Amino acid sequence: MDQDTFQAQSCADQLKALSEPLRLRIVDVLRHGEMTVGDIAEFLEAEVVTVSHHLGILKHAHLVTVRREGRFMVYSLRKDLLEQASGRAKQFLNLGCCRIEVPETKPE
Repeated sequence: MDQDTFQAQSCADQLKALSEPLRLRIVDVLRHGEMTVGDIAEFLEAEVVTVSHHLGILKHAHLVTVRREGRFMVYSLRKDLLEQASGRAKQFLNLGCCRIEVPETKPE
C-alpha cells in the first residue's frame, strides 16, 4: 500500500508540536487573533524567550505563521487551522489528518 492517507509524518509532527501544555495555551491565545511574542508572553505570564522557543516549534510544524511588522514579529494561526463546526458554535483545529475539538469556554 503506497498511499499515505494520514500523511503520517506531517500529522505526527503537528501532534508532537501540540503535545506541550504551553504550546496548546499559545494556540488558544492565537485563536483570538494575531499577536507579538511579547503580547503572548505577557498574556500567558511566561518568559518571552520561552514563548519564542515554543512559537518556533509551532512554526516548524506549520501550525502558526509569522510576519514582520516593523521591528516586531507577529504570529497567527495558519489560515486553515481553525474551523467552525457547521451550524454550531464549536471550533476545532483541523490538522488534515485529524481534528481537535476546542473546549468551550467555561464561565468564571
